[in-house]
Amino acid sequence: MKFLALLLLAALSASAETYIPSQEKTPHIPREFRAAWIATVYNIDWPSKSGLSAAAQKAEAISILDKLAALKINAVILQVRPQADALYESKIEPWSPWLTGIMGKNPGYDPLLFWVQQAHARGIELHAWFNPFRALPNTSQTASSDHISKTKPHLTRSYNNMLWLDPAFPETRQRALDTIIDVVRRYDIDGVHLDDYFYPYPVKNQTLNDGKTPAQRRAFVDAFIYQLYTSVKKEKPWVRVGISPFGIWRPGVPSTIEAGVDSFEHLAGDSKKWLVNNWVDYLAPQLYWRIEPQKQSFPTLLEWWRQQGTRPVWPGIATSRIQSPDDPGRPASEIINQISLSRKIGKNWHGHIHWSSKALTNNQGNIAKELSKIYTQTATIPPMTWLSKIPPSPPSITATSTSDKTTILWDETISSRIVIQARYKNTWHTLAIRPSNKKSITIPKAEAVAASTLDRFGNTSSPTTLSLPKN
Repeated sequence: MKFLALLLLAALSASAETYIPSQEKTPHIPREFRAAWIATVYNIDWPSKSGLSAAAQKAEAISILDKLAALKINAVILQVRPQADALYESKIEPWSPWLTGIMGKNPGYDPLLFWVQQAHARGIELHAWFNPFRALPNTSQTASSDHISKTKPHLTRSYNNMLWLDPAFPETRQRALDTIIDVVRRYDIDGVHLDDYFYPYPVKNQTLNDGKTPAQRRAFVDAFIYQLYTSVKKEKPWVRVGISPFGIWRPGVPSTIEAGVDSFEHLAGDSKKWLVNNWVDYLAPQLYWRIEPQKQSFPTLLEWWRQQGTRPVWPGIATSRIQSPDDPGRPASEIINQISLSRKIGKNWHGHIHWSSKALTNNQGNIAKELSKIYTQTATIPPMTWLSKIPPSPPSITATSTSDKTTILWDETISSRIVIQARYKNTWHTLAIRPSNKKSITIPKAEAVAASTLDRFGNTSSPTTLSLPKN
């Protein structure tokens, strides 16, 4: 038996072909931010319900990531602090009840660490999503004794059955900043993300009694956003800071736009200022409306947003509204058309975010098939050229092939990630992004292969290209 195994190994080695250096030019690697939000509050996306075992939670996370990777999604935005709690090991906040059903109860593993490792293994970035000023989404929830609503109740305010952390208090803003920077320091995340919950959405016949004017509230939030951006950049400059505000800055801006919420006045969200002042690395306004009608027109709003600054504007799009009660009759083609428009409007880098991952993993309205028509290749996230324009060094690689497979190997000391391209029937394809410590990848047999290093700022090296020798 051992002799037969040696003969087989010798035969395989004899049939293997080694690729040789090539001067062939490869096409540019596609660039697009293709992200999906993963909400944990109320178990919207993950875990599917609270109280699942650690093994079941991990299995669900792997299933989500596998499906997103198959769709060629390259970033996930995971909600890790929905209500002054934590979906990670923290000395500041209690464990989130959306994991175990009980606030403060240890789930038996570190979810954020697991998500980061699993996402990176698939070439997917992980952006940690924080809600800085929400204490409890419903005051009927049971809070643990170490939750801020119990330890520092003077920082909270009630509004419409919710409990809010008042941004007017410097201690509130510092607490939120401390939790975020703690995660930036201890976890290998790729981004910090905030949504539009700075002050609560207005409710008819209810008043937020904080004694502050809208202008004062905006000043508190502005100060927090500026401090957040500068603090993250000081800690790890490659970690992107992104904010997803309400999709309309103010009613009547642009002139055809109508809205029942004035995010500038009601939510203290002067998101235009943050974009103009470069206090974000990307802005993701929630443009959940259709292309028509004009009162909340997707292209009209996106064009306006992309005229306000030079940093990327990557719209949030409501994939979850396909064939839903929220928007009866919305076809998957609406999302495809919005993505196509996002690639054409304005000068900002291509990109968008799906609300939310469940619509993608459940293949709502057969959206997966439709996306396969426009996500034809793996794409890297656009670089942060305002922070770094220096390309990394190209990788040193080797490649061998058998009758039906090609194996590419590289040195793990290169930049953090590597991008793989391959030529089939005279056409080049971008196939995969992998962490450098993976060291190798096996793909269907290719005529030629190329690899480029990808740094944390999104810069790519020139490719190292190899091809099969001509007989």
